[in-house]
Amino acid sequence: MKTLLELITIEVKSAFQEAGYDKEYAKVTLSNRPDLCEYQCNGAMAAAKTYKKAPIMIANDVVSKLQDCSCFEVVEAVNPGFINIKVNPAFVSNYLNQMQADDKLGVEKAKEPKTILVDYGGPNVAKPLHVGHLRSAIIGESVKRILRFKGHKVIGDIHLGDWGYQMGLIITELEKRQPDLVYFDENFEGEYPKEAPFTIGELEEIYPTASAYAKEHEEYREKALQATFLLQNGRRGYRAIWKHIMDVSVADLKKNYENLNVEFDLWKGEADAQKYIPDMVDMLKREGYAYYDEGALVVDVKEETDKKEVPPCMILKSDGAALYDTTDLATLVEREELYRPDEVVYVVDKRQELHFVQVFRCARKTGIVRPETALEFLGFGTVNGKDGKPFKTREGGIMRLESLISEINDEMYKKIIENRTVSEEEARNTAQIVGLAAIKYGDLSNQASKDYIFDVDRFTSFEGNTGPYILYTIVRIKSILSKYQEEHNICDLEIQDAQSEYEKALMLETAKFNDVMDTVYAEKAPHKLCAYIYDLANAFNKFYHDTKILSEENEKKKQGYIALLKLTKEVLEVCIDLLGFEAPKRM
Repeated sequence: MKTLLELITIEVKSAFQEAGYDKEYAKVTLSNRPDLCEYQCNGAMAAAKTYKKAPIMIANDVVSKLQDCSCFEVVEAVNPGFINIKVNPAFVSNYLNQMQADDKLGVEKAKEPKTILVDYGGPNVAKPLHVGHLRSAIIGESVKRILRFKGHKVIGDIHLGDWGYQMGLIITELEKRQPDLVYFDENFEGEYPKEAPFTIGELEEIYPTASAYAKEHEEYREKALQATFLLQNGRRGYRAIWKHIMDVSVADLKKNYENLNVEFDLWKGEADAQKYIPDMVDMLKREGYAYYDEGALVVDVKEETDKKEVPPCMILKSDGAALYDTTDLATLVEREELYRPDEVVYVVDKRQELHFVQVFRCARKTGIVRPETALEFLGFGTVNGKDGKPFKTREGGIMRLESLISEINDEMYKKIIENRTVSEEEARNTAQIVGLAAIKYGDLSNQASKDYIFDVDRFTSFEGNTGPYILYTIVRIKSILSKYQEEHNICDLEIQDAQSEYEKALMLETAKFNDVMDTVYAEKAPHKLCAYIYDLANAFNKFYHDTKILSEENEKKKQGYIALLKLTKEVLEVCIDLLGFEAPKRM
């Protein structure tokens, strides 16, 4: 279904052509002066030089061709050459009724669906999720949902950090504490225990203890590096410990991501790419892409157009060890073999941009990915406290994600209990739903690439540009529809022509949905979806305060109101689902 803006533009292009002007000048935009008109076209200003005519003359010529168009209520030329447009209420109501009848609310599916792999999450196992993991999970989940909504096959991969030095540290510390465990007996040939010799709590304490000790004790550090090497080269006991670490960590990660309403299709990690490294390295050498520089194996990726130096992509260190570059390239080899994606999107901290420039260039140069495969780096900024520095606990440490969620939920619970007489259980459940909206909307309403301040007081407010405000608006609409439904059927109601300024404003805002979705999809920009639903919520609330809805005596007019509210609710609910949260039954 074409967007409302596209339909208006088609009419204006036709008028430009009929008047003898190039239709390319007929660009229609939302008005920047909504007090004067709803849409505008400034093409006459641009055409003046080409046609050597005053802009107002061109504008008048075009307007004269639009006078009989049923789409428009008012079309006028205004000095020095603007074309101001107000659309016909019947045109808008008809458009909204078509939206209502469409299962995607007017959003067209991609004409050529792609297979897109979204790489987001990226936590290291054996470590608790902290506030630094928030943005990757929230932005990645929303991008995945937006791409799916447009009809693509989208695969979400957490891409765990599960194969590096931290594993050697954990193995070394575990042996120091429990040297008699069978995993450390090289002569043991039986089956290893199914139960892990540690809990998630113990595991999360083991790693930082080992890491701190290794920094102060070189012998211990060397032993951890050797343990890492032996693990990666297949030592049975160490592989068994690694499996325990993975099982315990992944179970805990799944619980934490579930609390964020984030789901992954793949729980793969760096370990999965290891088997692809030897053949990949052989190919890079054989084809002449890789060479040795001071003992390290590298591939040049600089380009003539570079304004800053782009160092070579390092494939192997001088001691033969693999690096992040190696693992990420091998992961692309694996993805090409297993999924053959048309596009791979990495939702990663923007400070890793240089790394991904190197990896992407190397993958293209060496044929690891097909020439037509799109590789996109979606870099995000940091979450900061009110002091402008990275968000910390009150004690100054890195805040665990579950602590942040708990803090937000407690704040929401206090506000719900203060304002409503509800049961303890309902208040807690509602606080979780609204708390998640506060966190996600607070993050996603900011452009991904920018840092933002995590302000608990502002994010949990029921007023202003916040998640709770959006949910409160949806719940208000649900309440009105529920009261109407007690005595009436709302299934087949039609939206009527707008009778007031606020009703028309709400209708026009609702009608923007598929246009907004096209932009949000093309730019992978959830913040633009947040901006839209905030405008839509504001438009509804102005209409609500200006209009007697359920007490309207004219039944047909009331039915039109209810049909409009039903569509507005559906649009808002689709949008918040794409952002990764939902609305409660009541607040």
